[in-house]
Amino acid sequence: MDKSWMTKSRGSREYMEGAEAFVKYAVTNSKNKNSIVCPCKKCGLKRSLRPEEVYDHLTGGRGMLSNYTEWIWHGEKIRAPVPNRVPNVVESLNPAPAADNIESIPDESRTMHAMLQDVFGMHDIRADDGECQVEVQAEDVPEAVEEEIDESAKKFYNLLKDADKPLHDKTKYSKLSAVVHLYNLKCVGGLSNAIFTSFLEFINELALTDEPALPNSTYEVKKYLRDLGLGYEKIPACRNNCMLFWKENEKLDTCTVCGKSKWKDEITEEDGSSRTSKRRPMKVLRWFPLASRLQRLYMSQHTASHMRWHTNERTKDGVLRHPADGEAWRAFDALHPDFASDPRNVRLGLASDGFNPFGHMSTSHSTWPVMLVPYNLPPWMCMKQPYFILSMIIPGPTSPGMNIDVYLQPLISELQELWNVGVRTFDISMKKSFVMRTALMWTINDFPAYADLSGWSTKGALACPCCMHSTKSTWLTYGRKFCYMGHRRWLPTDHNWRQNARSFDGKKELGVAPVVPDGDEILRQLQRLVCVNEDTEGGKRKRTVEQGHKANKEVVWKKKSIFFTLPYWKDNLLRHNLDVMHIEKNVMDNIIGTLLDMKEKTKDNHEARLDLRKMGLRKTLHPFTNERGKTYLPAACHTMSNEEKLNFLKVIKNVRVPDGYASNVSRCVNLKARTIVGLKSHDNHILMQQLLPIALRKSLPNKVVKPLVELSAFFRGICSKTLTEEDLARHEAEIPIILCKLEQTFPPGFFTIMVHVVIHLVRECRLGGPVHYRWMYPIER
Repeated sequence: MDKSWMTKSRGSREYMEGAEAFVKYAVTNSKNKNSIVCPCKKCGLKRSLRPEEVYDHLTGGRGMLSNYTEWIWHGEKIRAPVPNRVPNVVESLNPAPAADNIESIPDESRTMHAMLQDVFGMHDIRADDGECQVEVQAEDVPEAVEEEIDESAKKFYNLLKDADKPLHDKTKYSKLSAVVHLYNLKCVGGLSNAIFTSFLEFINELALTDEPALPNSTYEVKKYLRDLGLGYEKIPACRNNCMLFWKENEKLDTCTVCGKSKWKDEITEEDGSSRTSKRRPMKVLRWFPLASRLQRLYMSQHTASHMRWHTNERTKDGVLRHPADGEAWRAFDALHPDFASDPRNVRLGLASDGFNPFGHMSTSHSTWPVMLVPYNLPPWMCMKQPYFILSMIIPGPTSPGMNIDVYLQPLISELQELWNVGVRTFDISMKKSFVMRTALMWTINDFPAYADLSGWSTKGALACPCCMHSTKSTWLTYGRKFCYMGHRRWLPTDHNWRQNARSFDGKKELGVAPVVPDGDEILRQLQRLVCVNEDTEGGKRKRTVEQGHKANKEVVWKKKSIFFTLPYWKDNLLRHNLDVMHIEKNVMDNIIGTLLDMKEKTKDNHEARLDLRKMGLRKTLHPFTNERGKTYLPAACHTMSNEEKLNFLKVIKNVRVPDGYASNVSRCVNLKARTIVGLKSHDNHILMQQLLPIALRKSLPNKVVKPLVELSAFFRGICSKTLTEEDLARHEAEIPIILCKLEQTFPPGFFTIMVHVVIHLVRECRLGGPVHYRWMYPIER
């Protein structure tokens, strides 16, 4: 068939007629005339739909997969799959003859073929009389890797034979597909190694064959699947997170910092000496080397061509749709033109957070996976789970804290090598080898992890990592915490609110908005930083930080981050992202807790009123005591009556949303107690951006409702999938006014650090692009 229609505009007549002819062709060659595999960009050959639905997907805005040029899933004959980047040394391997038509290959084997091709990069080789004939130019394969390719080809053909040979005559599953399916069930179901071994042994007994049809144990399964590249390296670590027993320290038995043994299960002999029973390390870091996983992105036909999308196919009209549209990306290209000259060089984001791997909250345990996100991919692939790269798993049971840099050493070392030297990679979409280099653009993390990765303490008087030493905070004597107000600094210098001390914090505002320090300024601050590790009674190490230039000032830098060892890190305009997901959640918690006067969650309590009296603000709200000695708190403008609370909660409880749009928020509403409890992060997202403006309409005065509705619109605006400079300029002018209105309404305790950092979100959107590429939702899912 003529396939030129695939490159035409989806609204053109040629495209519509070509899509219709394709659907008819697929139905003619399909065994099941009622459904065919959908090749649109969203379905990606993973769903079978009715022919008319497939036609709607192809013409209704999704379009055909650009790299699906051989219609092997719709009846087109293909050549046998054989390696692409393999030299003639593999001709003697003599694989099993391939079929002439893809329909003659069982579905399971066809799936295994595709998986093996993506793992090993083996494509576009023909089989002739049962022998491999390689169609790769000699200059495409570097001599230095011929031996490595030969070994890879052997593994490929060994697994290919297992993928083609059914377990017996009455099954569609081969040995490879059966092992992959069973091991996937083990992982998803959480089966122990012992149970899975017993399960395999029982299956082999049922097979009644002379030789075991499947591996007999979990160990044999892992060894069998190791050739798929699913392995990792184990690196022992100090129990106190002081160091890794890695490289030159690999053979040491004790930590060079704290002196603790590397091993556990030590047994004391009668003579007082000690020995170790099984020599098991106390802590083990699982490290998944990065280079081979990045190479695989170019080995797979599904991703190789998309890795150049940010340069070749991105619409460059000034609208922010992708991180490549942001100022940080453009500034990086300007500073490093040699890196930017090849669009195949990979840009990464790093995300890390702790979680409890045991599936229940009764156990206090924190394991930290470190994920990498390739930003070369287009919007419909970027930030999706199949394209995340697991880089390492930092062991628990406690958070590594500021010592996370110890565990990041292998990754940072590899990133330095991938920047300075690169790695030889074969691009299946261009049929050429190139030297792939890699750069880390920024990190994605919640606010506590922000401190661990950046080294700036996100607690105390100077908690804002953007304002840094210019952070304006006030200690609340009775509330026993800091509040962060002073948002009038971002208003125009002639704004009348700057002179209004009475409605805000009791002072006139003459300052200007702080400037975020660049990398050079941060390095100058870190030059005077001295970190000392001291022993504590529990045997752990305590980090003491001293800063020589001002010994009496609070020291907020806790360390010099390991990321500054990357040559380009100090020049990045956006190094660490403020996570909008957690910010939105915390802001919503403050609003709901205060409006509903929920115990232990409200920011307007007796201590807050005492702080107002101490600060000399809003005298009508100061607590007073009657003749009987009972203390009363006068009602504030944001105080709801019981009837208003019920009306507010009924709106939320009675709301019905489309399936998959949000969870059942009504289950969190307790009308009897007049509270909302148990909201998840996404529930707060929906409440803030959609439900709050509706529920508040007739519950509170306009001066309270209006800034909250404007705050809702602000979050909805910055979370849009596309942003323009006009949008950003409008949001940047609106947010200080919104926060100043809230300062006039709510008590100082309302303004936690998470409320304050909202002022910096527009700047990060301008630098990094749309929010959904830089928040924790996809990572935490």
